[in-house]
Amino acid sequence: MGLAETQALEDRYLMRTYKRGPVDFVRGEGVYLYDAEGRQYLDFLAGISVCSLGHCHPAVVAAVTEQTRRLTHVSNLFYTEPMTRLARRLSESSLGGRVFFCNSGTEATEAAIKVARKHAYGRGVRAPEIVSFESEFHGRSYGALAATPKLARNEALGPMLPGFRAVPDNDAEALRAAVGPNTAAVLIEPIQGESGVWPTSDEALLAAREACDAVGALLILDEIQTGIGRTGSLWAYEQTPVRPDVITSAKALGGGMPIGACITGPAAADALEPGDHGSTFAAGPIGTSAALAVLDAVDDPALLRSVRELGTRLRSGLEALPGVAGTRGRGLMVGVALEEGIDAAAVGADLLRRGLVVNVPAAGTLRLLPPLVVEPEQIDRAVALIGESLVEARLGTS
Repeated sequence: MGLAETQALEDRYLMRTYKRGPVDFVRGEGVYLYDAEGRQYLDFLAGISVCSLGHCHPAVVAAVTEQTRRLTHVSNLFYTEPMTRLARRLSESSLGGRVFFCNSGTEATEAAIKVARKHAYGRGVRAPEIVSFESEFHGRSYGALAATPKLARNEALGPMLPGFRAVPDNDAEALRAAVGPNTAAVLIEPIQGESGVWPTSDEALLAAREACDAVGALLILDEIQTGIGRTGSLWAYEQTPVRPDVITSAKALGGGMPIGACITGPAAADALEPGDHGSTFAAGPIGTSAALAVLDAVDDPALLRSVRELGTRLRSGLEALPGVAGTRGRGLMVGVALEEGIDAAAVGADLLRRGLVVNVPAAGTLRLLPPLVVEPEQIDRAVALIGESLVEARLGTS
């Protein structure tokens, strides 16, 4: 079945919640994708930071295949070894507390909200509030949506869950002023991904940590996009001056399999008790086996050092291109600011035609999230393709 047939089925049967690029991908291998006509594409989006080891990584495929042959699902009413091993691995590699498994980043956010509210209840708070920055993205279910200010303004989806406050991005003083006795948590991204790769400043992170400590609230860092090696350390918070009380993880954690996790430090480890939360499919043996294989590959000093080095190579190459106003980010999480007048959406579409997959999260911005196993020559090839596209885009604006 070709692209036209696939598009016809989508047009008839799928809800119209996505704007899809005109390509039908049927196969992936490493940093490459292949469409129904057999054309090869260099993938610098990695499923929005999901396939961080590339497509169909042999270790992940082997782990999933072996586990599928033995056991696929039993529910959380019983023990499975991969679940407990992964919980230990995540706790010991980060905050040292406990883990709640789920199926996605949005669900990880929901778990973190419950942890924060239950923790606040324990200190006498009956009208808990959660503070975040204006341009944050934490998910699309109602708790996560309420913490995502720009999406929460959609009146047609209201009313929203109460108890959420937003302050201007990176405004340390506004954040301090918003935190008070009723604050259950400050929930922020160490690097805002969906708004265009905007790092949260050290000043704002320190203000959040200090404000939470002053009132007994939790600092929650959304590491759904930044975690699992994306920035050149296993967790992005390791390159900041703060240690959170809770982190959320998903996307790259499963190497393509759906899995998420809410990971606590000791202060919040026992907030949730039996009956407070649950999930039918969460912590299933297939997803947790995949995640163990991912961590075996990613939690490696040589790979993480390579991510930092390749990120520097990518940003340096991009910043030398006419049409690029600057870059932002850390490791292999890169936002590219284009010169005024250049249509980023048109550039993104043109790059897809040229065989390079990127993302356009905001006007004037390209987002690049290549697999962590990308090679230097593939970095250079992507930069060259972006340069060629920008030459045409600039000619079109002159």
